[in-house]
Amino acid sequence: MHDDLVEVEVLGVRRHPDDEELVVLLLEPIGELVVPISIGPVEAAAIATAQAGIVPPRPMTHDLLRSVLDTLGTRLTRVEITELTGGIFHAALVLGEEERVDARASDALALAVRMDCPVWCAVDVLAQVGVEAQVTDGPGTDGTESEDEVERFREFLDQVEPEDFGDGGASPASGAENR
Repeated sequence: MHDDLVEVEVLGVRRHPDDEELVVLLLEPIGELVVPISIGPVEAAAIATAQAGIVPPRPMTHDLLRSVLDTLGTRLTRVEITELTGGIFHAALVLGEEERVDARASDALALAVRMDCPVWCAVDVLAQVGVEAQVTDGPGTDGTESEDEVERFREFLDQVEPEDFGDGGASPASGAENR
């Protein structure tokens, strides 16, 4: 692929316990680095519900875009988290044979989880904000913490309501989106 990009996994959405900030976590499995990306409540709901397999009664924006791409016969090849500038993550949708569309990281990730396409992250971004992951299910451990976290996330998804993520309107004007 590209020497300046590495594939990452979308772990999921979490609420930071201290300040209630919503983040989506990306895991770079080889170096065991986690990239936290601050996102708005609408995008958090879009990512979490897609990962949980919840289908809304009417298509949400990311579902609509997926349907448009499918109807046009355009394949989302991958999503790239390309840079971090001024606290804002930038992303690109890579369509078909390398056609690129600029996107907010949160929107790109919400689309990626819906379309089951790979997510790649720039090495520079990993170097700037990547933090070591605490691996709990590797050799020599029993995986209990990892299983407990998955169970807590499942309970969260079972109990979450759309209102928990805000009013469903525009992203916060504070600029917290994709910081």
